[in-house]
Amino acid sequence: MTVADNRGMRVTIVGCSGSFAGPSSPASSYLVQADDGERTWNVLLDLGSGALGALQRHLDPAAVDALFLSHLHPDHCSDVTGLYVTRKYRPEGELTVPLPVFGPKDTADQLVRMYHGASPDEVARHFEVTSVEDGAVVEVGPFRITPYAVNHPVEAYGYRVEAGGRVLAFTGDTDSCDALGGLLGGADLALMDAAFVEGRDETRGIHLTAARAAQAALDAGGVERLMLTHLPPWNDPETARAEAAAVWTGEVELADPDATYDV
Repeated sequence: MTVADNRGMRVTIVGCSGSFAGPSSPASSYLVQADDGERTWNVLLDLGSGALGALQRHLDPAAVDALFLSHLHPDHCSDVTGLYVTRKYRPEGELTVPLPVFGPKDTADQLVRMYHGASPDEVARHFEVTSVEDGAVVEVGPFRITPYAVNHPVEAYGYRVEAGGRVLAFTGDTDSCDALGGLLGGADLALMDAAFVEGRDETRGIHLTAARAAQAALDAGGVERLMLTHLPPWNDPETARAEAAAVWTGEVELADPDATYDV
């Protein structure tokens, strides 16, 4: 079955643990696939701690067509160092075409810093880094991907991914902000940060609670499915589900590691 048979796009939860890898899931990483009639295209949203190992259950890392980083905290980008190794030191010989990597403006420098001893030129041979801009569309194969600057202590983006007439909205890490309206509006699947818990985590400007995530999806309008993700191992997922269910009018889904969903 091709991805096109699956209504145009699908997403695999490579990792959905919040802030650090947990006992049952790597940190943030999502494989999004769509078919253009000739082949399947593979885009990664984030590659956080522990995610490269889990990715290999679903895809040869050499088959990734592009990587989009929501921001540069380790739980969203640290396994790019391992991806560098898979490209440079392959027994069959290093890959000669650099992988397109999209992210905040310091992404190229961060990748060099993370792999101790690698020069900027060496890293650039394997990663073609482009800084994203708020609202500036990026096209990769059948995908149309729009970054939205969101509310986090560092430069951070959510990504609205469109292909085959379907829309996946990924918030990355964010608290409530006006950008969520455009990011989420009309999405077939909203994959939303819900790392904070109502009544426990009072600091604002870092993460959504499940209740705030559900409210943002309602306010955006037209969201078909709400899926909570980025849940730290110390959180009870059912607490997050219950918080969101008190606000959301439909089913509240929890991201499940290694699961694949039609969008």
